[in-house]
Amino acid sequence: MQPLTKRTILAAVAAGIISVPLVIGGPAQAAEAKTIGEIQGAGHLSSYDGQEVTDIPGIVTAVGEDGFWLQSIEADDDPATSEAIFVYTKDAPDVTEKDKVTVTGTVKEYRAGDADGANLTVTQIMDAEISADGTGELPEAVKIGEDGLQAPEKVHTTNPGDVEESGEFDPEANALDFYESLEGMVVSVSDAQAVSPTSKHGEISVLPSETDGVRTERGGIKLTEDDVNTELLTIDGDLAEMPSVNVGDTLTGDVVGVMDYDFGIPRIHAFDTPDVESGDLKPEQTDEQGEKLAVATYNVENLDPTDDAETFAAHGETIAKNLQSPDIVAVEEIQDNNGAEDDGTVAADKTFAQLIEAISDAGGKDYEYAQIDPENNQDGGEPGGNIRVGFLYDPQRVDFEAEEGGDATTPVEVGEDGLSFNPGRIAPEDEAWDSSRKPLVGEFTYSGEKVYVVANHFASKGGDDPIFGRYQPANRSSEDQRHQQAELVNEFVQELRQADENANVVVLGDINDFEFSETVEKLTADGALMSGYELIEEQERYSYIFNGNSQVLDQALISENLKEKASLDVVHVNVEFANQTSDHDPSVLTLQF
Repeated sequence: MQPLTKRTILAAVAAGIISVPLVIGGPAQAAEAKTIGEIQGAGHLSSYDGQEVTDIPGIVTAVGEDGFWLQSIEADDDPATSEAIFVYTKDAPDVTEKDKVTVTGTVKEYRAGDADGANLTVTQIMDAEISADGTGELPEAVKIGEDGLQAPEKVHTTNPGDVEESGEFDPEANALDFYESLEGMVVSVSDAQAVSPTSKHGEISVLPSETDGVRTERGGIKLTEDDVNTELLTIDGDLAEMPSVNVGDTLTGDVVGVMDYDFGIPRIHAFDTPDVESGDLKPEQTDEQGEKLAVATYNVENLDPTDDAETFAAHGETIAKNLQSPDIVAVEEIQDNNGAEDDGTVAADKTFAQLIEAISDAGGKDYEYAQIDPENNQDGGEPGGNIRVGFLYDPQRVDFEAEEGGDATTPVEVGEDGLSFNPGRIAPEDEAWDSSRKPLVGEFTYSGEKVYVVANHFASKGGDDPIFGRYQPANRSSEDQRHQQAELVNEFVQELRQADENANVVVLGDINDFEFSETVEKLTADGALMSGYELIEEQERYSYIFNGNSQVLDQALISENLKEKASLDVVHVNVEFANQTSDHDPSVLTLQF
């Protein structure tokens, strides 16, 4: 019979052979902790926080720039308590992997970022005195994934609020607690599938095993209303350089490292650079529009003339070839003529001209543009950047008759003959748009049909609690502003429909919210609009990847009368690739009149 070690108990829990009971609170505090397991306890907060511990034995498993990870040589038999801890030394520590040491110091629950913020803490020993005691072998890695431990499907608590203070701890049922029970320990994943490209910070999100989640057709995994994909892990390059991977690639063999938590997510600091098997993913190209009207949305990620020529050329190539030169392109994150230089410049004519030239050079159409300069530093984004939305349009395919009068603060109105000016901003002085981009509406004519297109870039999700955060359910405070913005756009669409019940309306852009969100419900309320995502399969519904979750941020909505005329294609050219021009994928909506 196999001995009951920490590893065999964890494996038995994963296989369902034994179960771990719900632990209420941490262990009763002894007079003095003797082991790492006692320090960690069965909970998110150590009962020894702020206290000195002496002569804690362990083996050094990994060394960072400001400390090292220490794991028990002899583990306890409680799978709910982690057997490892980070020893913070501030400067480079004078230890190496496999050193056996004893540590005396002060236990500290360290919370990255705001001390009162939503990140979970990591238990550390600080102000450490370290005594060497020879060398040993690294502990066997705890396997996560197939034939190993698997994270629970839910991040939840029966008592909403601060999970660190709730007293509840159940690694079998709660993914937060599951990863806490492995904090700092040597773990491994085998043949993990990349569901994000390598980020600029050297991070790769992976699936360590097969999943019941919604997989995209191209190898990613979808964030849905009911599944936040707790099995996702991030492999980062803090200890070893990460390879350049795309979605659909595989990190072959075992990736071994220490489990940590940072920037709101569980992560593995890999000991070695993983080997990669390519999935041979290629950027998509939409079909030629033919006699259909093609309207696209594309976030060009803070584009301005200070960007290099290669960036403009790549955007030009994307629009000309991957999007097949749509008739109208709603562009988001166009910056002013000198970018983030905060000198009062708000004009963006040079930015538009350089983008249009790049499209033409790539074999695309000779576009013209329509936009309204914002007031200085009133629309959010980088200080001095003055990002805004605007339109590129093909004058050979669509008519756009400019009506003067639109400016940064004057709201466009709907009259019997159409817009009071063209283009115009929707309710630009409403507080819903404070420090946020104002929507721009343009009136276009195609093949005798008048089409109203509203370009949007709603308030960002910055400030929301992380999925793997301290507060559950996660508070998404940024939604409040987007709800107000959605209501204003809905009201405007209703005005268009009241003036003409058959008005052809397209509302699109970076809405910064999911297709199943209340924001979209408010946009579509009272039958004003329908989501273009209803026209495509769920596996195709994503335009962004965040922490490995393929998700919708960019929307394309249409008035109900266009339903039978419309088709939508999310063109996956950016978010799945390490070499990307923007952090969003564009979409093309076509209308057959």
